[in-house]
Amino acid sequence: MCAMIIHRGPDDQGIYCAPRARIGMRRLSIIDLAGGHQPIHNEDRTVWVVLNGEIYNFAHLRADLEARGHRFYTSSDTECIAHAYEEYGDECFARLRGMFAIAILDTRRDRLVLARDRLGKKPLYYARTDSGWLAFASELKSLLAVPGFSPRPSIAAIRDYFTFGYVPAPAAAFEGVLKLLPAHYLVLEHGEVSTRRYWSLPFGPKLRDDEASLTEQLLGHLEDAVRVRLVSDVPFGAFLSGGVDSSVVAALMARNLSAPVKTFTIGFKEAAYNEMPDARLVARHIGAEHHELVVEANGTELLRDLVWYFDEPFGDSSSIPTFLVAKLAAGHVKMVLSGDGGDEGFVGYERYRRYVQLKSMRRMSLGLAAPLLRLASRVGGRHRIRLARVADRLDQPFPDRYLSGVAISTDADLSRVMGPGPDLFRNVRPHFLHPDITGEMDRVVAGDLATYLADDILVKVDRMTMANSIEARAPLLDHQLLEFAARLPLEMKLRGSRGKYLLKQAARTLLPAECLNKRKQGFAIPLAEWFRGDLRSTLLDTMSDRRFRERGIFDRQGVDRNVREHLDGTRDHGEMLWLLMTYEMWARRFLDRQDFVAPVRAAGAALPRVANA
Repeated sequence: MCAMIIHRGPDDQGIYCAPRARIGMRRLSIIDLAGGHQPIHNEDRTVWVVLNGEIYNFAHLRADLEARGHRFYTSSDTECIAHAYEEYGDECFARLRGMFAIAILDTRRDRLVLARDRLGKKPLYYARTDSGWLAFASELKSLLAVPGFSPRPSIAAIRDYFTFGYVPAPAAAFEGVLKLLPAHYLVLEHGEVSTRRYWSLPFGPKLRDDEASLTEQLLGHLEDAVRVRLVSDVPFGAFLSGGVDSSVVAALMARNLSAPVKTFTIGFKEAAYNEMPDARLVARHIGAEHHELVVEANGTELLRDLVWYFDEPFGDSSSIPTFLVAKLAAGHVKMVLSGDGGDEGFVGYERYRRYVQLKSMRRMSLGLAAPLLRLASRVGGRHRIRLARVADRLDQPFPDRYLSGVAISTDADLSRVMGPGPDLFRNVRPHFLHPDITGEMDRVVAGDLATYLADDILVKVDRMTMANSIEARAPLLDHQLLEFAARLPLEMKLRGSRGKYLLKQAARTLLPAECLNKRKQGFAIPLAEWFRGDLRSTLLDTMSDRRFRERGIFDRQGVDRNVREHLDGTRDHGEMLWLLMTYEMWARRFLDRQDFVAPVRAAGAALPRVANA
C-alpha cells in the first residue's frame, strides 16, 4: 500500500504492526526532518499515529500538553496528535489548525480513529474488504494492494463524473469505497464503524462593523493565516497567477520573510488564457524571485500519466497547468503557498454574480422571464441554446437553478452520450440544503465548499503537488479566516458586479491597482482550440478505438455526433470531449490495468522501517 504512494512521501517510510491492525505511511519531510519518523507513539506505546499534512498550531498545543504532564520524544507536529488524543479523546480534532488526514491506532482500547481536516485539503478513502478488514489510504490506488479488496466500477459515480467533472463525496469511482467527508472523523470499535462531524462553518450572526474596521480585521486574519503557514524546515515558495488571491498570499509572504519569495507561474501562448504578464507585475512589485513556464498543447500525453495520480475519473482540465506549475516549483522548493479558497470565501466566482442576476430577473419579471426567453429561443439565432437553458433554470427550485448553471452537462447532454439516467443532482443537492443557514447565497457557498472545492479544486491541488512530491498550503482556507469571511454581510463580498469586494479593499495596501482591476481568468486551458488543432488526431484516435467503443456505457452515435459538431465548429463540445477522453485514459489504466505502474518512480525512496507490537 505504501509503495503505491511513494510520490506522496519519497523521504521515508514507516510501518507499525499490531496483532489486529497495521498502519503505515510515506513521509514528505517538512518539519523535524531528522526526528519526525512515523508512526509516532505516546509514552507507553499504546497510541500510534500517522499524519498526512501539517498541524500549524502544534507549538501552542505542545506547550499546553507538556504543562499537563505529557512527555515528548520528537519535535514534530505529529506527536502532538498522539498526546492530544490521550488528553482530549475524539474532541482533539477540533483543536487542530491545519490540513490533515490522520489515523490513530489505540491498542489499549482496540480502537481505530480516522480524521480529515475541516475543508478536505487532504484525502482519505476507506473500504471494507471481502474478508472483513477496514482498509484506508490517502489515495484509492493503495486499496488495490489490499488482499480481499475487489474493485468494481460504480456506474452512479461515473454518471456524476460526467455531470460535474468529478466524483462527489462520499462516493468513489469503485463500489464499496467511501471518502471520509471533510470535518468528520470515523471510529472503528467493537467491529462497528461510525462517523461524526466535529466542525461546521458558522454563517451568522453577521458582522455589523463599518467597512474600515472590517478591512482592518480582514488584513489581520490574512496575515495570521499566511504567517502560521511559513513554519517549515525546508525551502518554500508560492504559486502566483497574477489574480488577487495568489497575489495577496505572495505579498503577505514577502512582508513576513527576510529573503525574496520564490514565485511560480504557468502561461499559455493563447493570449486569452495567459496570465503571465499579470504575475510578472506582482512579482516585480513584491521583489520576488520569479519563475515561469509556457504550456504547449501536448495535454493528452501528460493526461495518460495524470490519471494515475487522480485514481478516479477527473475532468478538470486545469489539472494540466497545475501539475506543470507544481513540477516547475519542485525544481526549487519543497513547499508552496497557494491562493485557493478566495473565490468561495469571498464570493468571487463569476457564477455567483450570474446567479444573483438570475434571481433578480426571476423576481422583477413576476415570473414572465422564463416563457419570454423560451419564446425567444425558438426564433433562432446563435444564442438559442443559451436562452433556452436560462429559461429552464428560471423555472427550477433552489438549489437546482444554481446547480444547473455550474454542472458541466445537462440531462440532454448526458442522454446523448450515455442514454437517459436518474436525477442529475441527487447526490450533491443535500450539501446545499441547510435549514440553519438563512441566506440563499450563504447556502450556495456552503454547498460549493462541500462539493466543488472539496472534490474538484482541493483534489486537483493535492494530487498534482503530491505527484511532484511537494506540499501546497492554502492560507485563504484557514478555518479561522473562513469563519470571519462567512459572517461578513453579502454586500461586503459581492457589490454590484464586483466579487471579493472587501478582500480587494484589503489588497489595496498590498498590491498595484492594475492587479485589482483585471478581469478574472481562472486557470483554464483552451480546450476548444486544442481539439480543433494539435489534439484533433488524438481525439479521433481515442473516440474510434475499439476499447472505447466497447465500454458498454456510451451511445456511439451520440459521441460521434459531438465529435463531428465540435470539429465542424457548429457547437463547442470541448468540455464533454475532455471528459470522455479523460474517462477512457482512466479506464485503460484502472479497469483494463494497462501499464498499471507509477509513471515516474521517486528517486532515492527510503527502505521500509517496521515497528512491531
